Amino acid sequence: MRSELKKANRIVIKIGTSSITYKNGKINFKKIEQLSKILTDLKNSGKEIVLVSSGAIGAGMSKLGLKSKPVELREKQAVAAVGQGLLMQFYEKFFNEYNQTIAQLLLTEDVMTDHIKRRNVENTFFTLLDMGVIPIANENDSVSTDEITGSKIGDNDTLSSMVAILVKADLLIMLSDIDGLYESAPAINPNAKLISYVGRVNEDIYKIAGGADSLIGTGGMYTKIRAAENLMKNGIRTVIASGENINIIYSILEGEEIGTFFGTAETGAEEYVRAIQ
Repeated sequence: MRSELKKANRIVIKIGTSSITYKNGKINFKKIEQLSKILTDLKNSGKEIVLVSSGAIGAGMSKLGLKSKPVELREKQAVAAVGQGLLMQFYEKFFNEYNQTIAQLLLTEDVMTDHIKRRNVENTFFTLLDMGVIPIANENDSVSTDEITGSKIGDNDTLSSMVAILVKADLLIMLSDIDGLYESAPAINPNAKLISYVGRVNEDIYKIAGGADSLIGTGGMYTKIRAAENLMKNGIRTVIASGENINIIYSILEGEEIGTFFGTAETGAEEYVRAIQ
């Protein structure tokens, strides 16, 4: 089933805050440069790429010298407003080194649910892809309270699944500080096995999903499973893997047994959960 990933042409890649920042919250420029290079290379190979990037609040924290994530909503929005421009500046710098044009799309919950607004943003995505541009999407944190308060869209895991459906993607790759879905929490059970394949999501799968682990980012394994389940219903495959090594994107697209692969109805087998032994 993993071999099917080699055929994926339109790919949404979601990168978590923890994957492009250091533990102290400061931006990891090496990671952003690697990501820009790899996505440009994939684009040059003929694939269509959409990036959903977290990191606005993290970038803002770094610029403002904050050591911890703001608690009050107005402070979170202000920090996001500072960081969003910086984040795109960083992406622009590194993508430009590889002669790749990018575009920013800041989305809010109403854009994704209102029929007319949804159609407009859908047209924008498809036009950008036709023009050879890599769209970079994020929720508009500075004006929307949805992501940073945990309501409605709630996080970029959910947003990335919405974007994948919007652009009719073949695959969503979700990269964060989590290797994938384990049979139990690795922090509690060192012998926990990574689940390689999930063909159907049920309550048992949700029971082993933890909450948010990152001090800077939002969302945890639960939101990733929910996003993957939503995509499975729409015939879109999902891979959840660690973003520690950005080159892992190549390995995933080569069909290697990395992270947790959520199949679709057409790829589902009688054995709907398989762990790496």
